[in-house]
Amino acid sequence: MSERTLKLMDIRELLIHLRAHSSDRQIQRDMELNRRTIKRYREWAQGQGLLEGELPPLEDLLERLAASFQEKTPPQNQSSVELFRKQIEEWVKQDVETAAIRQRLVERGYTGSYASVWRFVRSLKSSSASSETTVRVETKPGEEAQVDFGYAGQMFDPQTGQLHKAWAFVMVLAWSRHQYVEFVWNQKVETFLRCHRNAFEFFGGVPGRVRIDNLKAAILKAAFDDPQVQYSYRECAEHYGFLIAPCRVRTPEHKGKVEQGGVHYVCRNFLGGREPALITQNNHAVLNWCQTTAGLRIHGTTKEKPLVRFEQGEKALLRPLPTSPYDIAVWKKVTIYRDCYVSFDHAFYSVPHHLYPEPGKVWLCGGSKQVRVFDLQYHLVATHERASKPGERKTNLAHLPPEKVPGLIQTPESLLADAEAVGQAALEIVQGLLSDPVLYRVPTAGRLIRLKNRFGASRLEAACRRALLFGDPSHKTVKAILEQGLDLEEAPLPVSLPPAVTFARSADELVGELAEVQPWN
Repeated sequence: MSERTLKLMDIRELLIHLRAHSSDRQIQRDMELNRRTIKRYREWAQGQGLLEGELPPLEDLLERLAASFQEKTPPQNQSSVELFRKQIEEWVKQDVETAAIRQRLVERGYTGSYASVWRFVRSLKSSSASSETTVRVETKPGEEAQVDFGYAGQMFDPQTGQLHKAWAFVMVLAWSRHQYVEFVWNQKVETFLRCHRNAFEFFGGVPGRVRIDNLKAAILKAAFDDPQVQYSYRECAEHYGFLIAPCRVRTPEHKGKVEQGGVHYVCRNFLGGREPALITQNNHAVLNWCQTTAGLRIHGTTKEKPLVRFEQGEKALLRPLPTSPYDIAVWKKVTIYRDCYVSFDHAFYSVPHHLYPEPGKVWLCGGSKQVRVFDLQYHLVATHERASKPGERKTNLAHLPPEKVPGLIQTPESLLADAEAVGQAALEIVQGLLSDPVLYRVPTAGRLIRLKNRFGASRLEAACRRALLFGDPSHKTVKAILEQGLDLEEAPLPVSLPPAVTFARSADELVGELAEVQPWN
């Protein structure tokens, strides 16, 4: 421990020790001073007559100090922390807490005191004090929790082994300062809601209100008087029975307990100086940290241990948890595609076709088991089981245009069954179409069968018989017969042609006379 110059308040404390005849060992332990410093100031105090009688006022003591040590400064030895300067400078830039810096130094072989690290860190930081005054707002036990996200650096994904950006979700109970921390990959609505559920289960109860910044996962539109709350977050609040208390725009200091004592404290202390690890490993370790390091520290404001304060004065005043946990349901306003589907979490769900193209948008509520679709007036219009994998389509045929549905469900087997129900002639034509060795004729056969919806099964059968009679069993011919009403006329009898005959006489008789007049060459 190096010799140093003492400040005025340190001098007064030292004088109290000296006047009480405390030993140098006791003073060294209590004030963490070098014995040479103690000796030098004892000699100075004796020369000033300060070890007996009444101490002079502070201003008089300050003048004596300035006169005695104005030009003479004690020798300064190199700090024991100087060897780690480069690493400490990097940690200070990252806002790592001093206690965490000292712990990381111990892991690297440092044996000095916390006070030496604190003085060294303080010398590296620039002094910048705000001139604006603030008012501290205190809350009652169980009345409020404050929530925020903070960047937590990079962590390893256990599934891929790759490094990704991670975020720290922090919920701090405003009265006790006990906190819950969880590391996540994103700040999506479903992540935000899941972290709330996990935090309430961690605390064993629900606070009266939750104060949040204007996060997109919670607030759709920030406003002073009437902020628009994300519908999913509103449902979560109704389920657990807490009030949502958004901060005013650009006033994060309104949730300063989670800003400084939560997110910043997690980043400076738990994450400070740590090497990247698996996110699952960090989530396990940080809950233990909440119960030990963070929970059992003496809080700078309350001067009590947050965990003890929570257990003894706040836990019993939290609202009880509901009988079942909140089924995380995400509300989104989504666009209807031309094929009468909407997209959610990379899967597709059908909606009634009359909603396209106007209004063209619907509300979608995606839960863990169901996906519900509402029109813009919140009337339920569709319900589907949630898809199990990306790209899957969930279809209700009643949602699709009626004229489009048959083309989706017809098969050769179904067409043959429908044709048989119409009649033998229709079945014969459909069999002929489907037996084409080159062309895929299922759509054509389907259009032929669907003519019964327009003209009736009996007329279709008659038209098919007529087409077969004239040797043209095609969809085009059958349709023309029906449109012209030819199926209603009596079918004409087939034309009987005389049988073919051959010339009865021999060739000599045919050409004999010609041969006599003009001989053949």
